[in-house]
This record gives sequence, structure tokens and C-alpha cells, in this order.
Amino acid sequence: MQTDQRIVVAMAELLRRQGYAATGIKQVVAAAEAPIGSVYHHFPGGKRAVAEAALRQSGAAYGELVTALLAPHDDLVDGIESAFAEAAATIEQTGWVNMCPVSTVAGEVADAEPALREVSAEVFDEWITQGVGLFRERGLSDDDARSLIIAVITALEGAFVMARTLRSGEPVLAAGRSVAAYARTLTTPATVSAG
Repeated sequence: MQTDQRIVVAMAELLRRQGYAATGIKQVVAAAEAPIGSVYHHFPGGKRAVAEAALRQSGAAYGELVTALLAPHDDLVDGIESAFAEAAATIEQTGWVNMCPVSTVAGEVADAEPALREVSAEVFDEWITQGVGLFRERGLSDDDARSLIIAVITALEGAFVMARTLRSGEPVLAAGRSVAAYARTLTTPATVSAG
């Protein structure tokens, strides 16, 4: 892996584990096994520029992961429950490390670092676009598809915070059941009562 890529990967992992403010360039280069000058050679904007690249790269990977978890399921409700169950197992197996550096940074620096807020917003917008496309393929209208993917993202990200705090997968599983129930209302044809 090239030096700039090692720096980005190291930054993403540190952001995921400890957030932006607690991450220093010396930590990044130590984790990347790179000389400190290479950060400024590849990323003239320093720490913020490395963080932007890390958020974009990891955001794209997480977006693909969610799609990959949902796509194999013919039934959307089953797919959502399965994806949340897998997320609950993964966060427990990783020792309660936050699953996503994008939400970690977005929550931490939304007002203090406008450039990082904008990158986080780009990532969330891309996740929404991908989810809308996936859910439309499953027969949902544009509005319902958008509403459901926003529910999936917010439930998952919020559940990760609670799971880390409680050291329990229960919040992720409960969030999955709730979002699956919502998805069921969107995918079940309305019945007309005879009057």
C-alpha cells in the first residue's frame, strides 16, 4: 500500500476509535509507519485534509457494506433485520469500537470544523442516494425509499452510540426490529375494509 493510502487508512481507524480532536498527526504517522513529512507532502492541508480523505474513503466503503448486507435478501424486512443483527455481532466482536468514523466525526465537529461537517454531509447524502436506489428496486416509491433509508441510517448510527455505551448489542437489535417494522408498513399493501 502506498504511503498516502496508509496515512488515510490509519486516520480512518483513529477517527473511528477516538474521534477527530483526540487524533494527532504523530499518531497517524506512527500507525501508518510513515515519516511525518509525508503527511504534508501528500496532504498539504495537514490533519484536516487527511481527515477529509479518510471520511470520503471510509464513507464509500460503509455505503457499499450496507448495500451488500441488504442486497442478498429478497424480502426487504428480513434484509434489514439481518443487517442490524450482523452489525450487533460485529460491534460486540470488535470490543465496542465505533463502527463508523463518519458519524463519530460528524457528531463531534459539526459546528467546530465546517469543512469536515460538509464532507460528512456528502457521505450521508451518498448513502441516502444509494439506499433510495436499492429500495426503489424493491418496489418502494421515491418518498418511501428516502424515508426508509434515512430511518436505517439514523437508527443504525444512534444504536452504535448506545451499544458502545452500554456494552450491549441490544440497542442495535432493537433498532433493527423497529426499522424492519417500519419497512413492513411500507411494503405491505393496504387492506381496504368493507364498510
